[in-house]
Amino acid sequence: MDKYFFYVVLCRNGAFYAGTTNDVSHRIKMHNEGKGAKYTRANRPVKLIYQETFASKGEALSFELKFKRLSRQQKEIYLKNHCNH
Repeated sequence: MDKYFFYVVLCRNGAFYAGTTNDVSHRIKMHNEGKGAKYTRANRPVKLIYQETFASKGEALSFELKFKRLSRQQKEIYLKNHCNH
């Protein structure tokens, strides 16, 4: 079974952008080349600040939805408590 990843990037404008992928480095490259989501195309460059591994695409997408429903403050707290840097 393939692993899927939930990731968060910090955009040029200071906003968080969250997504899921099976290849984080390729996805970040696509965002920075303007081939990613419309939002990140307008706010490049982006910097990867967090990633988490899930056993399935469904689990990663479910977590992405939960994360996106958090307030900015709640997202900052989550990232602070879960980032290793």
